[in-house]
Amino acid sequence: MKSKNMTNIILIITATATGLIAGLFYAYSCSVNIGLGRLPDKEYLAAMQSINIAILNPLFFVSFLGTLLLLPLSTYLNFEQPLSTRFLLLLAAAIIYAIGVFGVTIFGNVPLNDALSNFNLEHASVKSIYEQRIRFEQPWLLLHQVRTIASVVCLILVIISCCYRSIPMVSINH
Repeated sequence: MKSKNMTNIILIITATATGLIAGLFYAYSCSVNIGLGRLPDKEYLAAMQSINIAILNPLFFVSFLGTLLLLPLSTYLNFEQPLSTRFLLLLAAAIIYAIGVFGVTIFGNVPLNDALSNFNLEHASVKSIYEQRIRFEQPWLLLHQVRTIASVVCLILVIISCCYRSIPMVSINH
């Protein structure tokens, strides 16, 4: 039997982790990416190489992977018959996060980061540095916008789910 108190505590932790990730991506979108975009090519690529290494730390992984685990856990803990609004909101958030945040990061941003990591700035010509920035920056920013929007949508869904108790919506037993 599920404890409502434990379910609510896990939902609060889920909301916090989701908020941390949405905040991280939002902050990048409205400040970091804008500032980096103003840098000359070589400095831009060097800064992104440094950031891509620095972000691989325990605090980031706890919130990034934690949200990936907590959203489905909160969804499961709120499953009941008939299906509730809270369950459906959390299910939508879990799916959006898995695809739009985690999936986009792993299958989009990370390969771009890896390609940039393998680019040797010290021995590159001005032309090859310019070409590397073109290959990296616009695709990375587009993917980042997708995961920013997805993470904010997830956060909104989780916040709304916190406002609902167990209001039945749909029964799958009919």
